[in-house]
Amino acid sequence: MTGLSDPIEALARRHDDEDARALLRALDLPELAWYPELPSTMDVAHTLAERGAPSGTLVLADAQTRGRGRGGKRWNSAPGAGLWMTLIDRPTDASGLEVLSLRVGLRAARALDRFVPSPIRLKWPNDLMLPAGKLGGILVEVRWRERRPEWVALGIGINLTPTRIPGAASLGESASPSSGERAPDRAEVLGQLLPALRAACRRAGALSADELREFAERDWARGRRVRAPREGIVAGISPAGEVVIETMAGIVHCATGSLVLDGETS
Repeated sequence: MTGLSDPIEALARRHDDEDARALLRALDLPELAWYPELPSTMDVAHTLAERGAPSGTLVLADAQTRGRGRGGKRWNSAPGAGLWMTLIDRPTDASGLEVLSLRVGLRAARALDRFVPSPIRLKWPNDLMLPAGKLGGILVEVRWRERRPEWVALGIGINLTPTRIPGAASLGESASPSSGERAPDRAEVLGQLLPALRAACRRAGALSADELREFAERDWARGRRVRAPREGIVAGISPAGEVVIETMAGIVHCATGSLVLDGETS
């Protein structure tokens, strides 16, 4: 469809029709690899990047059978229920990679606020939250060559339609069919989200004072008691992207792990 050789023809067929070409033009992307079903958009993105896909290439799936997140977590992504995608970036500056998932979260939340009645919140290090629960997640994987980043695979999943998964939320939950409201469709969300993600990838360095202030306004966990990565009270995040926790022994900064709030199982 777009000049890239397909590395997984035996695994899944690609969309190759006018709808796909129209989406490519509308999103102003160099390449679009759009599949009805994949095990994981992240895996395909890495394959395409290794074969020379340019920065800005988007891998999009209608459904995933083995979607993955941080810590090796796996799940199925139902057809049409959400936005399942990975963006390939080829950074020239590695200084912003440590905070990229947080920076992407900030930009994504800002872009998606228009679809929900209350501002989207952020849970360190990579979750987008609504009052009803988790709206989506972000996964950043970097491939290095000789101590320089060769490419970044930036994965994001957003629930578009209501789901029965415990603790999950969607952009469509506030829509009221009786009043003529509808859940936003994938093209609408992509149109808002992709420019935000590409802008986040262009930023380098630590989180700025403005970014820290915005995160504090959206912080899902600030002031709440947590059991992991350390027991204590969440006090915010640092410019380096660490979560700051007040413990019995004092203030600690944690760069790895996931927040587990009191009452959560994981």
